[in-house]
Amino acid sequence: MEVIVGKTAGFCFGVKNAIENTEKQIEKEKNIYCLGELVHNKQVIEELEAKGVIFINDIKEAKNKVIIRAHGAEKQIYETAENNNVEIVDLTCPKVLFIHKLALEYAEKNYYIFLIGKKEHPEIQATKSFCGEKYTIIQEFEDIAKAVEDYQSTDCNKILILAQTTYNLNSFNKIVDEIKNKIANSEIIEIKNTICNATQNRQEETIEMAKVVEAMIVIGGKHSSNSIELYETAKEYCENVQFIETIKELDLQKLNQVNKIGIMAGASTPEKSINDVLTVIHRDFK
Repeated sequence: MEVIVGKTAGFCFGVKNAIENTEKQIEKEKNIYCLGELVHNKQVIEELEAKGVIFINDIKEAKNKVIIRAHGAEKQIYETAENNNVEIVDLTCPKVLFIHKLALEYAEKNYYIFLIGKKEHPEIQATKSFCGEKYTIIQEFEDIAKAVEDYQSTDCNKILILAQTTYNLNSFNKIVDEIKNKIANSEIIEIKNTICNATQNRQEETIEMAKVVEAMIVIGGKHSSNSIELYETAKEYCENVQFIETIKELDLQKLNQVNKIGIMAGASTPEKSINDVLTVIHRDFK
C-alpha cells in the first residue's frame, strides 16, 4: 500500500506560534488564562490544560494576565482588559491582525465592508468588531442578495471585501464574482483576498492528492473550519474519504483493497495525530 502525506499537513505558522508562546508563558507562571480555545483541536487543548492553562469565555474571569488566541479577539476585549488591569499576551495570528487593520482603516474611510466567512467562527466574530457599523457577513452564496441590499440602504458608494483566513478559495471567488455582477460599475469595489497562503496551498494540495488516490484521510478538530473545508474539498474528488479527529475514529475496513491512500491534516492538527495514523496503517497494511 502506498501512503502519501500532504506536505502542507499539520500546524500552520499562526497555530505553531500560538502554542509555542503559550508554553513559554506556562514556564513563567504555573496558571495562565486563555480567552477561548487557543486553537480548534481538542487534544492540544487538553494537553495545555494539563500544563496549567485555564480556558475562559469571558475576559472578566481573567486575573493579572490573559492570552488572546490565534483567532483574535473583539476590539472591546482589549479595552475591558485594560480597564481591569489585565495584561494581554496577544497571540493572534499576524495574518488575522492584518485583516483587523484593513477593516479599521477602510471603515474610517466610509467603506461598506463585506466580510466573507463563517458567521459564528471566532475569527469572524473578532474581525467584525473592527468593521464599524457598516458591514455584512457573507457565509454562503445565498447571503449575497441581502448583503447587497444592506449596502444599498446606506450612504456608502465604496465596498471593501475581506475573507476569513481559512475560507474556501473557490467559494470566495464565486461570491466575489456575484457581488461584482450586482454592483453598478460606477461604484468602487476593493477586493482583498485575505485567505491565508497556507490555507490556499493546503486546499490545492488536497485536490491534487484526492484526484490520484483511492482513499483520503483528513485529520482535524471537529470544530476546525479549515479541517472541515479540507474534508469537503476531498469529497469532491475522491469517493472514499474519512474525517477523523483521533486514531480511534479511523475505520480500517474502508481501507481494505485500497492501494493508494492520501493523508491531509488541518492547520491545528499536531504531528502526533498524523504519526498515529501512519503507525496504524503501516502496522495493519504491510
